[in-house]
Amino acid sequence: MNTTSMTRLAIFSAAFGLLAAAHAELKVPAFTAYAEPDSDGVTISKDKGIAGWTDKKQRVLWFGEFKSSGKLSAVIKAKGEDGRSLRLTVGDQSSEATIKKGEAAFGEFEISKPGYVRFELVTRGGADGKGTIDVLVLDGPASKDAHFNLDPRRNAASVHLFYPTPKDAQVAMFYNEVTAVEDPVATYYMACGFTRGYFGMQVNSLKERRIIFSIWDAGTGQNAKDRSSVSADNQTKLIAKGPGVEAGVFGNEGTGGHSHLVYPWKTGEAQKFVVTAKPDGEHTTYSGFWFHPEKKAWMLIASFRAPKDGQYLRGLYSFSENFAGQNGHLQRKALYGPQWIATADGKWTELTQATFSHDGTGKANRLDRFMGVEEGNFFLSQGGFVEGYTEMRQPFDRPATGTPPKLALPRY
Repeated sequence: MNTTSMTRLAIFSAAFGLLAAAHAELKVPAFTAYAEPDSDGVTISKDKGIAGWTDKKQRVLWFGEFKSSGKLSAVIKAKGEDGRSLRLTVGDQSSEATIKKGEAAFGEFEISKPGYVRFELVTRGGADGKGTIDVLVLDGPASKDAHFNLDPRRNAASVHLFYPTPKDAQVAMFYNEVTAVEDPVATYYMACGFTRGYFGMQVNSLKERRIIFSIWDAGTGQNAKDRSSVSADNQTKLIAKGPGVEAGVFGNEGTGGHSHLVYPWKTGEAQKFVVTAKPDGEHTTYSGFWFHPEKKAWMLIASFRAPKDGQYLRGLYSFSENFAGQNGHLQRKALYGPQWIATADGKWTELTQATFSHDGTGKANRLDRFMGVEEGNFFLSQGGFVEGYTEMRQPFDRPATGTPPKLALPRY
């Protein structure tokens, strides 16, 4: 082959490579989708994809972040669904197709600008729900470098605030407030976290909300799944609990003592929490108090005696968790603050700085996770496929209030 021919071949190969890269096919698994209006109205799983879809009112959703504008083709691949008519909406553009030989080809859409794009699939006719939808296949120039969460875990990232405290401070009390802004089901807003436990509020269902206070066991209980494997000398003991509070044990994420009060705390209303620590030899008694909005008084949630401790509060933090993935596409947001600590000698110090972090899901799969300052308080937000993100370990400062809390805690 002469030099001219080799040069032409190299140019052709490079051009072909660029064309292939620009038209990189992207397969988005069905098991990464979400369902609305009922998140459980369609079965979505890694084994079956999308199955049991019989209700025409249900919508199936995907969300992707596009780095390029341009044409985008879309195909749904399915099994046992031939003859079903579907409509796919990409952003504000819609197209209909019927599944034939396991495929429904919707043609081309136009991605007008980079950013998150919503994909909505609806059924246009009835079906027996026996078939499955397996994958959404995207192709064309706009698919280049497009990002979807391709893992089965559909939860939004967990996000955290870490509060630095004065060195060697004997922190006997940690006070914090949390105001929920967006709080769909399967949300836990944790106000007062520390090395041995956590204290906050949770949305369990459309009808039930809780105030939760838990303390981890010692030793092997820090990573055990079942408390039956934890020796008695490592187990946290319940000392007391408030009226209406249920107490027991927890597992699967370490083990320990658990307590909760079923109470319909309100969105937009600040919930006030304080946790105390009383060291006694090699044990520490941790107590969680919550301000009851209707009774206008502090109440004890629970008090636990933690073995192999003997220290004051340390490692102070807060977090926001989406603990079930069915509605992981929805935004969660809450305001945190003001934060105060009291040392063993009764001196109050306001905490006005916090550092952001996130879990492994937030590393690459779900970048819609944020921290900032709003209305004079820190905020945490995750989900919603909101553009942008907050850098890991970024510090923030909020304005000081200068007014420590006035506490009238009940005796127990």
